[in-house]
Amino acid sequence: MSELLTGDLYAFESLLAGEERATLLRVREFLAEKVVPIANECWVRAEFPVDLVKEYAELGIAGLAYPECPGPKPSGLLSGFLALEMARADPSMATFFGVHTGLAMGSIAACGSAEQRERWLPGMSRMEQIGAFALTEPTGGSDVSGGMRTTARREGNAWVLDGAKRWIGNGTFADLIVVWARDVEDEHVKGFVVEKGTPGFTATKIENKMALRTVQNADITLSGCRVPEENRLRNAGSFRDTARILRRTRSGVAWQAVGIMLAAYEIALRYAREREQFGRPIAKFQLVQDLLVRMLGNATACLGMVVRLAQLQDEDVFRDEHSALAKAYCTSRMREVVGWARELLAGNGIILDYDIARFVADAEAIYSYEGTREINTLIVGRAVTGMSAFV
Repeated sequence: MSELLTGDLYAFESLLAGEERATLLRVREFLAEKVVPIANECWVRAEFPVDLVKEYAELGIAGLAYPECPGPKPSGLLSGFLALEMARADPSMATFFGVHTGLAMGSIAACGSAEQRERWLPGMSRMEQIGAFALTEPTGGSDVSGGMRTTARREGNAWVLDGAKRWIGNGTFADLIVVWARDVEDEHVKGFVVEKGTPGFTATKIENKMALRTVQNADITLSGCRVPEENRLRNAGSFRDTARILRRTRSGVAWQAVGIMLAAYEIALRYAREREQFGRPIAKFQLVQDLLVRMLGNATACLGMVVRLAQLQDEDVFRDEHSALAKAYCTSRMREVVGWARELLAGNGIILDYDIARFVADAEAIYSYEGTREINTLIVGRAVTGMSAFV
């Protein structure tokens, strides 16, 4: 199994010990053997490797964070490093896993009743049922909290959902879709678990993407979609509850950004050692070393940030501004790093065969989802000034 990450200059990974360290190495080995070799092919074809889901399930990591699921509960540090490791191998597969375990399972864990948690989470932890999270709408992204158009209307012992959602990861094949809708009676946002095959629910794959092509994003239409009252998440009564989910998943995106930075740095470092110009490896040129050190500096600074973020989570003093700052800062530095790596590879940097082109493209999606830089900046700005600048 691999030793410490090539780009982990300060050995943050060594903070993991015992079984957690062994779990990370086991996942790293799996990704290197099963995911990395097919990542470019899946990306080009925009197809999800469904056959790998069973093997992901055998890793036993999908439900580690939830009490309803078997196994020892992981530290925030292990959860973070797992997100990093998946993004380092393939940002698309990291996104698939994050949507399932973080957004979908996280919504049920945080907002579901005890009965609902027992009903859904164990099967989802075994990946027998795959989850999706439907919040963003065709006309509502950053303003979806106040501008949500998808509605929920109570009819007897059921709810009727009408509206549309967009950019829903796993949406084309998910078994359980957490849909957020505005109750027409009290105007509050509520959460519902819509099961695959429910009449009135349709999902259409979004085509022609330039990033995260392996992820099966969907346009979802809800037309008179009837959901039983037992599928309404009992503890989701307003958008504040939705925001609680995003607080934790944004920290996961920051970890993903670090994984992408480390992958880009490792690709560039390997290339610089092997590529020769003017009779010697380009790694011997000062300007090339400057690019490599800039990449390493960004990755190291951001890795230190997310490690501390994980500690705050474990100490239960984790706030919105903590994850918002990490998401905004780390994804911004990520864009710089993948750009520098592509620059170092010159023309070869735009060919998928050299890997970096996929990371450059995928970084654009990571930069935007789970809250744009501007929105996360406003969350932090409100916290530090005590004044809201939201419109």
